[in-house]
Amino acid sequence: MAAAKLRTTVLQGLGGALPSRAVTNDDLAKTLDTTDEWITSRTGISTRHKVEPGTSTSDLAVAAGRRALENAGLDSVDMVIVATSTPDYRCPATAPDVAARLGLGTIPAFDLAAVCSGFVYGLAQADALIKSHAAEHVLLIGADTFTTLVNPTDRANAVIFGDGAGAVVLGAARDGGAGRFGPFTLGSDGTGVDLIRVEAGGSRQPVIDTADPTAWFTMQGRAVFAAAVAAMADSCRTALNTAGWEADDVDHLVAHQANRRIMTMVAASIGVPSERAVIHLDRVGNTSAASIPLALAAHAGQIRPGERVLLTAFGGGATWGAGTLTWPALEAPVIDLI
Repeated sequence: MAAAKLRTTVLQGLGGALPSRAVTNDDLAKTLDTTDEWITSRTGISTRHKVEPGTSTSDLAVAAGRRALENAGLDSVDMVIVATSTPDYRCPATAPDVAARLGLGTIPAFDLAAVCSGFVYGLAQADALIKSHAAEHVLLIGADTFTTLVNPTDRANAVIFGDGAGAVVLGAARDGGAGRFGPFTLGSDGTGVDLIRVEAGGSRQPVIDTADPTAWFTMQGRAVFAAAVAAMADSCRTALNTAGWEADDVDHLVAHQANRRIMTMVAASIGVPSERAVIHLDRVGNTSAASIPLALAAHAGQIRPGERVLLTAFGGGATWGAGTLTWPALEAPVIDLI
């Protein structure tokens, strides 16, 4: 029997979705002891979008997935992966519902939880599935509604997060041209489990009382800042080395949109000019697993076919990763407001 042909994974479609409700820094200053200047100077965020009651992670995921399928010119795929840490339910997974609502039938669908690194982890998973001939096309959606986890009176964290979803359609190809994803590098360190977490609600502490501070998201900001810069820079160097790229070859650095200073420090650490770091969090905040695909969708018109893109993220767990992408020719993607 002839050996299966080697093939690559390429980007074929892109889309996004945001809640229609925009919350500015001035809006937050009405209820929190903060100012627009304080938030902007420390995070780079001016506005974020927040779901209204009754809107869930799956609603955003469905809207983003539909736009990615339209952008790819497809009405079917072989698999759906939803990267999220804010599923509609603790049980069951969100992805099967998303697949059904998109009319994709009984294809395999599953959730992937790696917090803000979820989309990069999902890319690596989809890439492996396509290269192993387990799928021809995969719809990968990063979707999170982190504002539902953050105490609205938490001055440190309530200003950071927004809700959203970004989606990509990945397909199989047998050439190394535009659209090709390069090697991925992933990592984790469970000794950092306390850096970013929601303590209550899991099997260790299943009862949630919103009056209890353990019911809400917590983050050790300074420690996360240092760990994120170090881990993303290191994983970027590994991805570049494996791909055979130099820092000067990178046309666009698309890092997880957590904090403007983190992104510029990662760029400086690996030798990529700061102006090549894509900034999208000023308009949407930190959207966790959705941040990279939303940034790609928002800036797609500024990336030319054949340009080289470096992707990287850091999230709770702690988890991190990086990968490369040679940009394809795409129709202009749509980010819906729902």
